[in-house]
Amino acid sequence: MNWNSKGDPTRRGALRSMIAGSMLMPGIVARLLAEEGNSSSVDPLAPKPGHFPAKAKRVIFLYMSGGVSHIDTWDPKPKLFADATKTIPVNEFQGRKGDFKMFLKRPNWDFKRHGKSGTEVSQLFPQMAECVDDLCVIRSMKSDHTNHYEATLGMHTGSFTFARPSMGSWISYGLGTVNRNLPSFIVIAPQSPYAGGQVWGSDFLPGSHQGTLVVPGAEPVANIKRRTLSAPLQEMELRLLAQMNQRHLDSHPKDPLLEARMRSFETAFGMQSEMPEVFDFSKESDATLKLYGLERGSTKGFAWQCLTARRLIERGVRFVELIDVGSSNNWDAHGDMMTHVPLAKNVDGAIAGLLKDLKQRGLLQDTLVVWTTEFGRTPFNSAADAKGREHHHWVFSSWLAGAGVKPGITFGESDEYGINVAKDPVHVHDFHATILHLMGLDHEKLTYRNSGRDYRLTDIHGRVVKEILA
Repeated sequence: MNWNSKGDPTRRGALRSMIAGSMLMPGIVARLLAEEGNSSSVDPLAPKPGHFPAKAKRVIFLYMSGGVSHIDTWDPKPKLFADATKTIPVNEFQGRKGDFKMFLKRPNWDFKRHGKSGTEVSQLFPQMAECVDDLCVIRSMKSDHTNHYEATLGMHTGSFTFARPSMGSWISYGLGTVNRNLPSFIVIAPQSPYAGGQVWGSDFLPGSHQGTLVVPGAEPVANIKRRTLSAPLQEMELRLLAQMNQRHLDSHPKDPLLEARMRSFETAFGMQSEMPEVFDFSKESDATLKLYGLERGSTKGFAWQCLTARRLIERGVRFVELIDVGSSNNWDAHGDMMTHVPLAKNVDGAIAGLLKDLKQRGLLQDTLVVWTTEFGRTPFNSAADAKGREHHHWVFSSWLAGAGVKPGITFGESDEYGINVAKDPVHVHDFHATILHLMGLDHEKLTYRNSGRDYRLTDIHGRVVKEILA
């Protein structure tokens, strides 16, 4: 403990002592100490109005790590079936420029029309196919990089080369939170994806906007339960901290940081009371668990992630990202496309259950659900008998559902083989601009000044894809 000249404990000394006693989650408190002096907002998490009325109040971002094959899932290509094994010339392969002769590869799964909209989906996603009348499928997505790290970074931050604030952090910065007992931005992932914690990092934005990581399992958030202190003793320590804060405020009346720090500690304390309840599924009905395909008592799998997301948005969390990344593999199917089968089975029913659950509870009308991956996979390969597909950022597929999006439509087209965009390209910057727009944020006005320039999620690019807006 550090002491001042009057024999009283200093605020910083007291905070470090409380951390050592596990008063609050160490990671959260350490981050707050580290950002002391770097924020200019009185309360960075205070709820704020958007630039215009929003269609969506919250986002659930479903991220399939590794590169889902668009031509095997959401983008039917009859000519690719017909012309399989024929050769075509391409001028780039796996990031290498040159003249290459490639063999067209047949999709592994057939496509069928579904719903009143007649949207075609492959047999790989039979349960999501039941929800197509609620989906806006974009078949003309484009990215700037063919490597996992850069493409993952770009999909999350708008930057393909340098770490920048994640989209969830930007939305937290722009809109704040409506529940101070929970973070405004939460990421649920069994392990880190490509680009690691940069995926949910706040970078130069105030640290309070960084995503909070939840790991499926027995203890989804480390140290969320009180271990050494009773609630009354912990509250006594917080009162001591409040008194010290007030003394500090009296001596620094123009300090704009103090209230933000006080409120952030209150949020960390509130998480200890509210977050365990989020993970308690005991009151969920058997019918609800069955809808998600979740066994009672299970704390793992994408179904658990999806149900947790619904429970979080019900409690006011602004942005929830679910990352599907397995312990031994992901959607990176270089060697064999059949590895998509168990991965699809893990997420298909869970995502369909989430969409149906949100709809029946009246939440889909003001919740934006986003499904994407970092890029697609090549419709061709270097050998006629190749079982897998390589990385493909020239065109791929994503979808949106819910608040403010036209349901039951497809937008954009790839060419006859699914190699390039043929109509209505949607770059990652456009994708981000549209998501921000649905949340009531103008992507050109949502800026933060850092190192002498104004930054934004879409950098100097991006257009809102108004054609898909309801």
